[in-house]
Amino acid sequence: MASVTKSVDVEAPIAAVYDQWTQFESFPEFMGGVDEITQTDDTHTHWVTSIGGVTREFDTEITEQHPEERVAWKSTDGTTHAGVITFHRLGDTTTKVTAQIDWEPEGFVEKAGSALKFDDRQVQSDLDRFKDFIEDRGRATGGWRGDVQAG
Repeated sequence: MASVTKSVDVEAPIAAVYDQWTQFESFPEFMGGVDEITQTDDTHTHWVTSIGGVTREFDTEITEQHPEERVAWKSTDGTTHAGVITFHRLGDTTTKVTAQIDWEPEGFVEKAGSALKFDDRQVQSDLDRFKDFIEDRGRATGGWRGDVQAG
């Protein structure tokens, strides 16, 4: 199992940062390799990704979500993938976003990419683009404030 933990400080209030992160269908605007995300209900999404010439489709379930604290998920089919995004208020207008992602690389290309730390660079790059996305907009494109209890 491969794992990455990366963070970025965003110059925006925690409410706006959290709200934007709950807008899963906007992820292709700042995540490399993510072609499309469809939110099928409050806790389920369908992903289409193209990474390293490999296109994958898989579904995820939000396993825990608490406004302005965390969003955790796991895949329910296809790719073995799970993670958590945490939000930390650093000040009135600054928020730290930390991503911890675990997955099972499949095939030679993904295993080689993981061994060479390409995944680490991709996650950091995605967080940096998210930072730019929310800072440039100055506000979230929407938000969902529902609470999903673990278990």
